[in-house]
Amino acid sequence: MSQNFPRQGLHRVAQLAAMLLGLLVVFAAASAQERRPNTPGQFDFYVLALSWSPSYCEAARERSPGRASDPQCSGRPFSFVVHGLWPQYEHGFPSFCQVPAPRLGRNIVDSMLDLMPSPRLIFHEWDRHGTCSGLSQQAFFDAVRKARAAVKIPAEFVELDKPTTVKPADVVDAFIRANKDLSQASIMVACDSKRLSEVRVCLNKDLSFHDCPEVTRRACRRDSIVMPAVRGG
Repeated sequence: MSQNFPRQGLHRVAQLAAMLLGLLVVFAAASAQERRPNTPGQFDFYVLALSWSPSYCEAARERSPGRASDPQCSGRPFSFVVHGLWPQYEHGFPSFCQVPAPRLGRNIVDSMLDLMPSPRLIFHEWDRHGTCSGLSQQAFFDAVRKARAAVKIPAEFVELDKPTTVKPADVVDAFIRANKDLSQASIMVACDSKRLSEVRVCLNKDLSFHDCPEVTRRACRRDSIVMPAVRGG
């Protein structure tokens, strides 16, 4: 017995090492799948990010009071505008999937200014996110327009004529009431230290609503936030 025990112990250690190695291989494969390369068209769903323009402009003035106004903040008054349509993985997201990105045509930029009122924003969104969609330039921005049309803005936020304090949960509820089939699992409110900054809605590739726990768990945690008034409202 005393002579066999060490040999049996070594055999057991070898078995455990083989099991551990197998588990490491499984975890490595799962991790590699989770970290899929930034291959255009290989993603799971979209996030439509709708920026509350009065908050963006107010924050921009606070950061740089002497700078010239952003085009978004010096023309006609805007309420919710499209920040972007972002391809997402269930865990994480791709970005800058083609470097350098094909240069956007000016006609496409001009055609999107009603939804995304800043040429610089449009160029940036194409470079960082649009190149990951697997779509052509025109098809991607057509998808942006269709995604925006798929999400109805609650009437109370279209022409907000005075600064309003809201609860993030109440904003979510308002969007749910305005959009059939939208649920709390597919939408979140983002905020800065005091203002509502964005509403983000998760959409399948066919632009139906998509549950996205990794997105919604990053929602604003403040009890209440301010929605600055739409300029000129």
